[in-house]
Amino acid sequence: MRLAKQIAALGLVVLLFAGFHLAMYLLFTRRLVSNFGSTSQAQMVDVGRYLPHEQGSDLPRISASLQLTGELPVLDGAAALVPVYAAVIENLYPAGCVRYEGGQFSDDNYYGENFAADSAMQYNNTVRGYQAVVDGSTDLFFCAAPSEEQRLYAEEQGAELVFVPIGLEAFVFFVNENNPVQGLTSEQLREIYAGVCTNWSEVGGPNRPINPVTRMEGSGSQTAFEVFMQGTPVGKKSPLALLGGSVGFSFRFYVEGMTGQQGIRLLALDGAYPTAENIQNGSYPIVVPFYAAYRADNDNPNLPLLIDWLLSEEGQALIAQTGYLPLG
Repeated sequence: MRLAKQIAALGLVVLLFAGFHLAMYLLFTRRLVSNFGSTSQAQMVDVGRYLPHEQGSDLPRISASLQLTGELPVLDGAAALVPVYAAVIENLYPAGCVRYEGGQFSDDNYYGENFAADSAMQYNNTVRGYQAVVDGSTDLFFCAAPSEEQRLYAEEQGAELVFVPIGLEAFVFFVNENNPVQGLTSEQLREIYAGVCTNWSEVGGPNRPINPVTRMEGSGSQTAFEVFMQGTPVGKKSPLALLGGSVGFSFRFYVEGMTGQQGIRLLALDGAYPTAENIQNGSYPIVVPFYAAYRADNDNPNLPLLIDWLLSEEGQALIAQTGYLPLG
């Protein structure tokens, strides 16, 4: 009898424990998973898709009029621009110039890269990449506009950086695909991130808190966001925001073409969706250039040849084939 009571008590504890975890899943975990795609949280670029001179890579291939030899400029870039500078190496650089520690590519690390020190292709991403071009280990860095801290770092190191616009991209905001809100105005988004507007019902959505998500300081998208805010400070989020529907931001092709993020929808901004047509005709309000950046004192003889080629009709066509928009 006593043993039966002990078993029953143990069973009750197990049921209560399971019930608690089920409740936590239903109340928190499931709601959070369905509220916001992982692109703005931890989604990383699959660099293995963009390896130059590798069979089966996703890089476009053209018959380029320029073929670089001799002192090859080392290329690096932001995560969102891996397809661009990798395509340059694919089409303008000789085979064998991309080398890996251990002899082959491995994605078993944080950024998904193991490029050797003498490789013409590197992948330091934005924060480390700016330091690399300033410090001289990278010749040409493909990037969005730098943050104030990154500009200051270059000044402190006595490095003058030259930023050459080579293409265009849309800065976008997005929500879960089940969120009925289809679009917002720039002012509404600034109010959301400032903490003035805190519930989706205030902008035509359901009666649920808004969870405005930002990115890592110094990343290209976070810097673009800070420019978008026009000096408006980001407000503190209520703890209840984690139970609501999220809104995040990034660059259009990074979200749609590179990470393949499912379950989210790009928002119209000021009445215009970020389609290629709206970006090119100026209807979409936040179109930003991306750059090829280098030190002004870099004397690599191939560097000006490469810059001129990127701005040529042939180079701009290659940028378009990677999924981004050319300047013209």
